[in-house]
Amino acid sequence: MTPLTPASIAAPFARYSHGMEVPAGWRLVVCSGQLGIAADGSVPEDARAQADLCFANIAAILAEARMTLADIVRINAYVTDRAHMKGYMDSRDAHVGAPPPASTLMIVSGFTRPEFKVEIEVIAAAP
Repeated sequence: MTPLTPASIAAPFARYSHGMEVPAGWRLVVCSGQLGIAADGSVPEDARAQADLCFANIAAILAEARMTLADIVRINAYVTDRAHMKGYMDSRDAHVGAPPPASTLMIVSGFTRPEFKVEIEVIAAAP
């Protein structure tokens, strides 16, 4: 994978790449949005803990395809309040590899259940 960060545009605001080039012939995995819910159905109150669970769920999905979080090329993340951005970004930065993937973060009005604060979906690629 090759990060694409042209000098002719403003640098990224945080730890992400403007784009990622995936070599021809690589396998892709597209993950549905993951919420911060544990296998036992529990949902932590804290946005960081929810984001950590999202990434743990994504890691389990990627493992099924013999990939890891280091293979993520694109993240779409959603939080329900600006106050949750830091918790999400701290989790993202702790879980993604280098170079960092392309990334979008949006603030949304809510999810299917009111206790959810974070949802994360990814695209991963590997040879």
